[in-house]
Amino acid sequence: MATSGAHASQSSKAALTLLALGVVFGDIGTSPLYAVKETFSPAHGIPLDAENILGGLSTIFWSLMIVVSLKYVVLIMRADNRGEGGIMALLTLASSAIKDHPQWRTPLMLIGVFGASLFYGDAVLTPAISVLSAVEGLQVGTSAFKPYVVPIAVVVIVALFAFQSRGTAVVGRLFGPVTLVWFFAIGAAGAYGIAQHPGILKALNPLYAFSFLTSHAAESFVVLGAVVLAVTGAEALYADMGHFGKGAVRIGWFSLVAPALVLNYFGQGALLILRPETVQNPFFLLLPGWALYPMVGLATMATVIASQATISGAYSMTKQAIQLGYLPRMTVVQTSARERGQIYIPAINWLLLAAVLAAVIGFGSSSRLASAYGVAVTGTMLVDTLLTFFVIRYLWRYPLWLCVFATGCFLIVDLAFFGATLLKVVDGGWFPLAIGAIVFTVMTTWRQGRSILFNRLRASSVPLKPFLDTLFVEPPQRVPGTAVFLTATPDATPHALLHNLNHNKVLHERVVFLTVEVTDKPWVTFDKRVSITKLGHGCWRMNVRYGFMNEPDIAHTLEIASSLGLEFEMMSTSFFLSRETVVPVSELPSGMAFWREKLFAMMARNAGNAADYFKLPTNRVIELGTKVEI
Repeated sequence: MATSGAHASQSSKAALTLLALGVVFGDIGTSPLYAVKETFSPAHGIPLDAENILGGLSTIFWSLMIVVSLKYVVLIMRADNRGEGGIMALLTLASSAIKDHPQWRTPLMLIGVFGASLFYGDAVLTPAISVLSAVEGLQVGTSAFKPYVVPIAVVVIVALFAFQSRGTAVVGRLFGPVTLVWFFAIGAAGAYGIAQHPGILKALNPLYAFSFLTSHAAESFVVLGAVVLAVTGAEALYADMGHFGKGAVRIGWFSLVAPALVLNYFGQGALLILRPETVQNPFFLLLPGWALYPMVGLATMATVIASQATISGAYSMTKQAIQLGYLPRMTVVQTSARERGQIYIPAINWLLLAAVLAAVIGFGSSSRLASAYGVAVTGTMLVDTLLTFFVIRYLWRYPLWLCVFATGCFLIVDLAFFGATLLKVVDGGWFPLAIGAIVFTVMTTWRQGRSILFNRLRASSVPLKPFLDTLFVEPPQRVPGTAVFLTATPDATPHALLHNLNHNKVLHERVVFLTVEVTDKPWVTFDKRVSITKLGHGCWRMNVRYGFMNEPDIAHTLEIASSLGLEFEMMSTSFFLSRETVVPVSELPSGMAFWREKLFAMMARNAGNAADYFKLPTNRVIELGTKVEI
């Protein structure tokens, strides 16, 4: 029986590892398409001789080992928020770690939101550069395809985004096997190249990397901006580990992905030593002629998978940001009955598509996109390192010297990469920075605006307990049924109740004041989700707690309340919502610039409907509006 259980466990881990190949490693797995080509680009001004090729290749290899293997797979993946990863999960973990150091809260929030904002730039550029670089393989066989590269890439990208509304459940089963074939194929191609020139293996010596980075002055620093392309997607290992577990991700990386990538990079390096003219596209020129077009097809599928992983990550991050109060409510569609992580957000989907098409058409080639790509990736990596310091220092309570040493080494590497990519701001790096700046402005404006709005409402609100005591001295007429008033401030009287009493002059037999709280934990189990307090006179206070990964569903959650002594009959229950209309007033001090107040008001007007977001039965909802000046 023990043997059978062990076999079942191994089989389950193998299945998870196979699935992780398609989702987690798609981005970093397609980096060989463009990383070597850009690292050794003649535009850098470094001679393409054997010594420099060994040095550049050694830099790529040790970047993979330090940034991916040591930083992400060994260290940062330990900093999981109850199994969940990603920069928003890391931000909440770091924030909870510094409860005794409130002076760090605002700077940490700004750093985390900045990193999350840059992720959206990555989500735009990954589909653009990945698909474009794969389709560019067509022009290796014949230049006749050159005019059609961008149109073909556009068609592939539009089809990819159009498919999102159907979900990834069906295609997801193909992701793992296709990516498995991809890694075997690039590994075999790399081994073939190494066999032609085994001396390339000398690049494993880190002294070649050190010599390369110190012997070419400013040119070596510029090359770092291209070397970083080899580690793009490293943050996805951490962001997506919640779907498969850190064990499956680590097994996949060390047993297959890292060896396949290293083989391919070294194979391309061997080809460059033998035939320097192949620098125009060493990935596809490494292949024998008969394998070119099959590999273009496989590469296109692999890049679509890599793009899908990033797009899905953007959906997940958006949902987390909504739950944590950094973005307004949006329509979130669950596309799988079994997998909670498979969601679709229409607004994000079409905004991403527009931005991706603008990048593909505007930049026109993977080489020009490469200049833009690194800034978003290295910025996110830098933020990950900073947040990790606070986790290991204040949550894990390691000695200060050890925390500084552990994260300081990675910080030096991250700063070097980030600085190198900033040199290319004019050449295209401005694009993801612009996207990040827009998203950062939106997220911080929404967060601050909500805080100001709640303070205004709290200042003008009536305390609930004294109000109820006064109300029931001469109670209004009671009518059959249950009224549920949703309120963000449990100790204040909901404006919807005041409006209802003022206009309808009645009160339901049962009144429930319901407050939804989103915690900094990813998941809240059913047994800890609902708490109820009896207020007397048929009034109850109900608190509902969700994790930032939970799907809010008030109607379903009310079923839990029956086990706590409060049963609901939906056909006799009415849900009262307050809908605030925000009115910016320049004369009122709010702490925000007037243009940001107007931006917040616009977002508030266009925020998703609360009834839809909380999955309330639409025929049982009553909305009562109020104007709030900020």
